[in-house]
Amino acid sequence: MMDSKKLFKERFSAHVKETIRYLQFILNGHLAIAILFLIGAGAVFYQQLLNQLPENFPTDWIVSGLFALVALYNPIQNLLKEADLVFLFPAEKKLTQYFNFTLLYSFITQLYLVAIVVAALAPLYQASRLAQSYLVIIFMLVFFKGWHFLLNWWLLRVRDKAIHRIGKLTRLILQLFIFYSYMNGQVLLASILTVGLFALFAYFYYYSHRFALAWDQLVAKDQQRMQSFYRLASMFTDVPQFKLSIKKRRLLVAWMTKRISFKQENSYSFLYRITFVRSADYFGLYFRLTLIGSVLLAYFDHIIIILIVNVLFLFVTGIQLIPLWYHHRTQVLGSLYPIKVIDRERSLIKLIEQLLILQLLIFTIISLLTSDLWQAGSVLLVGVVFVVGFARIYVRKKIN
Repeated sequence: MMDSKKLFKERFSAHVKETIRYLQFILNGHLAIAILFLIGAGAVFYQQLLNQLPENFPTDWIVSGLFALVALYNPIQNLLKEADLVFLFPAEKKLTQYFNFTLLYSFITQLYLVAIVVAALAPLYQASRLAQSYLVIIFMLVFFKGWHFLLNWWLLRVRDKAIHRIGKLTRLILQLFIFYSYMNGQVLLASILTVGLFALFAYFYYYSHRFALAWDQLVAKDQQRMQSFYRLASMFTDVPQFKLSIKKRRLLVAWMTKRISFKQENSYSFLYRITFVRSADYFGLYFRLTLIGSVLLAYFDHIIIILIVNVLFLFVTGIQLIPLWYHHRTQVLGSLYPIKVIDRERSLIKLIEQLLILQLLIFTIISLLTSDLWQAGSVLLVGVVFVVGFARIYVRKKIN
């Protein structure tokens, strides 16, 4: 006898335990401190922006656009596994309560995004002195998000991607103008657009229920979301469930490895470099952190804040590269190489040091272009001292 409530409790309990276990590795002490510094730097950046806000700043468009995107962003986590295509699919009619629980769980977990966006945009909305109550707009956001969430669930029956794209674009436009009209006091127009949006909901409801529930799509989407989480967790610890994604990037590989001499002790130098380039987890994160750090350095003009941002991004980038040491630990062939551990250690430290120096040079050039020579020199000097100490002391201690 299928007990859908018991099944949900078991799946939910296992999911929470797994998530907490990996979050403990992700949010270790050092990363938590770095995140706090990033939030602080972002708050200073935001406050400076509010102080310089022009009279004609399009707050209504920005808030409407972000709220519309949040309302339409509704991933659904059904806690399904690949084997469920065989074992649970025949019992679909008995799983109504199970899916109700997973839908409720998915919607509640999405409310954190609502809270973050609402809190972030509140100072901007208040500074712009728009006529309508911000609290009413928040209730509208939660209300519309709930309906978009249900529509996302209904549309999981539809396989036609064109229907998904057209429907999402139409809903986004309608939702954007509903928020925008209400913020500017055009309540009648907002009401008419709302009626149109609900007519679209009704159409998609009846259209989608012509089809059976697409179990393969449900399982694929669940696995895709979990792989995204595993990808993040794999930067901090071994994740057996993570399926590596590799990209060739021949030109970058050639550039990164062309100066490595063909010697036995350089085997891991070559291996770590191609792993960094071909793995989207390391290269992509390195690129994004460098880009974000450059933007922040270009904006701030206070030397203390600039130096803090400089060191902070070098540190965060560095700790994301340390897991390269463990990346090939599960590969048996790697342990058969007749290479000393000290050579492996030296190869990784050298690579991290070079990558951080490259990032530091980019930060220095940005500082030179947006400030004076003295400030850029300070960024370079402090950065070099930090990189050398981090790579040769901190990294060596962590991998040992």
